[in-house]
Amino acid sequence: MNANQSIGKCFGTGNERAEKNPTTPMLRHLVYKIKSTGPITVAEYMKEVLTNPAKGYYVYRDMLGEKGDFVTSPEISQIFGELLGIWFISEWMATGKSAAFQLVELGPGRGTLAGDILRVFSQLGSVLKNCDISIHLVEVSQKLSEIQAVTLTEEKVPLERNADSPVYMKGVSKTGIPVCWYRNLQDVPKGYSFYLAHEFFDVLPVHKFQKTPQGWREVLIDIDRQVSDKLRFVLADHVEVCPDAGVVIQELSQRIALTGGAALIADYGHDGTKTDTFRGFCGHKLHDVLVAPGMADLTADVDFSYLRRMAQGQVASLGPITQQTFLKNMGIDVRLKILADKSHEPSVRQQLLQGYDMLMNPKKMGERFHFFALLPHQRLRGGSHQTEARPSRPSVAPVAGFADLAWR
Repeated sequence: MNANQSIGKCFGTGNERAEKNPTTPMLRHLVYKIKSTGPITVAEYMKEVLTNPAKGYYVYRDMLGEKGDFVTSPEISQIFGELLGIWFISEWMATGKSAAFQLVELGPGRGTLAGDILRVFSQLGSVLKNCDISIHLVEVSQKLSEIQAVTLTEEKVPLERNADSPVYMKGVSKTGIPVCWYRNLQDVPKGYSFYLAHEFFDVLPVHKFQKTPQGWREVLIDIDRQVSDKLRFVLADHVEVCPDAGVVIQELSQRIALTGGAALIADYGHDGTKTDTFRGFCGHKLHDVLVAPGMADLTADVDFSYLRRMAQGQVASLGPITQQTFLKNMGIDVRLKILADKSHEPSVRQQLLQGYDMLMNPKKMGERFHFFALLPHQRLRGGSHQTEARPSRPSVAPVAGFADLAWR
């Protein structure tokens, strides 16, 4: 079975708009490109389809929510972001309550997650009162950055814009915290920082390879010889590699090792157990990755074992553990009860319960999504690579989420 046949079986077209518009501007662009320079890699295909400055899927559309192509945990329940906010405060406290820290989010979506975290920071203002906090968002999409600004910033304080600057937008949050936008992680100032990557690594471009009697050969995307405006895979039976993810992890590791802090990564993925996960989503349904490019999201599961290797021992890593385990350790059950008890509207309570089920149910997000953390070695009191959440010395505070949350 060739790759096109296998994908055709697994992924039916997921949305009428894609079926009605198979010859998209992006498809015409790709066909011209392939005719001019030859077949392209899967990584190049993903990069063009998702982030092309003129036609990219992520650049000019809001793809999140019920009307979009997929929904994320922060959009499902406020509890998710609140518990992540608690995680950052817990780590800040466990590592000595520094006088300042940066919260850096990679791919912040609509800003919902950052907004929920900022609300927790405000509610626990008495704990953070002497800490100078700033928010730094790494976002390539102009459309999403504008939505983030509406979600996060105070309307009375005008946004500063400078398209030619590494900091292309600046604002102030509704609680008075400075917010800056960047296109690249490398442009974010170095310093004591907490990094957050929620459903960020799964959309980074992947290369696919096939093992043949002659050795490993890369899977490419070419024009179908039978149908001129249709694309096809040239090879099948894949292994996926994501060099961009390795670059980001190395950058995060160097920063954390140098200046402290931590990185929390939440995504769907595996620990080196899967080989072919490249797929598309359109209208909340699986979608053939080669049909109507530019109209659907493209994604591949994160290989957490690869991320661990790419850290190259510069920092310690924890996980991956399932989202269900992480959120339970963070106290989601207690938080749900508090919110449900406060609510006098049956519809609100029902929404809370439905959100909880989506986040925690093993058949939904509970076991599909995983959490993974990078921390300085000294945080776990060991010079060597560690994967166990509980440190050997009882005097060291356990890392929340990977063990039960314990306030001090």
